[in-house]
Amino acid sequence: MHSPTQALATFAANLKFTDLPDQVVSRCEDLFLDTFGSIFAGSQTPPSLAMANFAQIMGPTSGVSEDFVRQVTTSPYFAAMSNAGAAHIVEQDDVHNGAVFHPAAVVFPPALAVAQSIGASGQDLITACVAGYEVGIRVGEFLGRTHYKIFHTTATVGTFASAAAVGHLLKLTPAQMRHAFGSAGTTAAGLWEFLRDAADSKPLHTAHASCAGMQAAYLAQQGFTGAQHIFEGPQGIGAAMSDDIDLSRLTDGLGQRWALIETSFKFHAACRHTHPAADALAAVMQTHDLKADDIATVIARVHQSAVDVLGPVTDPKTVHQSKFSMGRVLGLIAIKNTADLVSFDLALHDPAIIEFAQRVTMQFDDEVEQAYPARWIGRVTVNTKDGRTLEGRVDEPKGDPGNTLSRPEIEAKLRRLATYGLKNMSQNEIDQGISALIKTVWSLHKLETLPSFRFRATA
Repeated sequence: MHSPTQALATFAANLKFTDLPDQVVSRCEDLFLDTFGSIFAGSQTPPSLAMANFAQIMGPTSGVSEDFVRQVTTSPYFAAMSNAGAAHIVEQDDVHNGAVFHPAAVVFPPALAVAQSIGASGQDLITACVAGYEVGIRVGEFLGRTHYKIFHTTATVGTFASAAAVGHLLKLTPAQMRHAFGSAGTTAAGLWEFLRDAADSKPLHTAHASCAGMQAAYLAQQGFTGAQHIFEGPQGIGAAMSDDIDLSRLTDGLGQRWALIETSFKFHAACRHTHPAADALAAVMQTHDLKADDIATVIARVHQSAVDVLGPVTDPKTVHQSKFSMGRVLGLIAIKNTADLVSFDLALHDPAIIEFAQRVTMQFDDEVEQAYPARWIGRVTVNTKDGRTLEGRVDEPKGDPGNTLSRPEIEAKLRRLATYGLKNMSQNEIDQGISALIKTVWSLHKLETLPSFRFRATA
């Protein structure tokens, strides 16, 4: 019998565009366009600029792959680094619920950078990205919940997703892909400790994973060998980083179950663990015509992983850290009726938001826990100042597959995020650039060659 590592490598290497259902192709384009919004929105933030400056110091002065942070061309490696870092900064990139994994930021940047460098077609790019999603999501599910308590899954699993996408573009054989997975796994890393200090590590996680996966794939192409049982081996990633691995998840429905279409869009600009409660609170307030001043306390009923990730953030010191505060997110929903990027920027020192956050507590809920991670149920208990106790519930937060974003909603989100991030461009330039980008991405599967995705050179 084939090992899980061999089966997954064979799938990633041999996947063909003709294997993909139309729904998978269409959703891949949706996710690709959505990712540009996150890259644009994060492109001018200090962490993104720091990584871009590093790329400028270390990388070539020109190349064939596009760096959307500096709006220049460079090598595939440094384009992937800049774009993957920017894609994860504003907390608007996608998430797969079951894997608790953000695939887009570690799949599209390295795949696009390599596709541009080798002259790949739109179908080549789509197929490679699907391979990256399918591999990454299954590895995340395999590693289980104990992995996520210490390790940022997107950082660790992202190396395999990147390796699969890039390796597919490089036409690695199944044997070479297996070696690439071995090298990707031995370089996988990413710890949650950064969150306690409001450190900049989270976008570094996606930048590093994208580049490590790319490195692994290119090395495998050159004959470089890697561990043959990186997932199931006695000293492999499963043994090292999890107490509840499930090997069956690595090969679950390969070629039949398309995990990419299970991926959720992020509607609020915050940690996904806050979204279910945010939607539930909004529903209660709308149903009962409540204002923030009517509310005495809010109890967000959550799964344990939400407690693990959000619990350490008790007094946010940065805008990014505030996106991991349940109290700050629910404060924005209650007072501003939105938790978008602009609202977060304005709310860090807002006394009203800070005061409302003190009315919010998280409470472990067994029903929510049992459903997670397959379903992210939102439950809140709202106690009003006039003595009422009101229950709110949302079974599918906005953006989930059963409550997804339409293409017009994805386009609108892209325009909002581009306007937010591209402050070095006029609104007219942004509008024209976004319109052209939308037209290009919606026809990606028809393109024989990839065009430039940049608006204009600004550097």
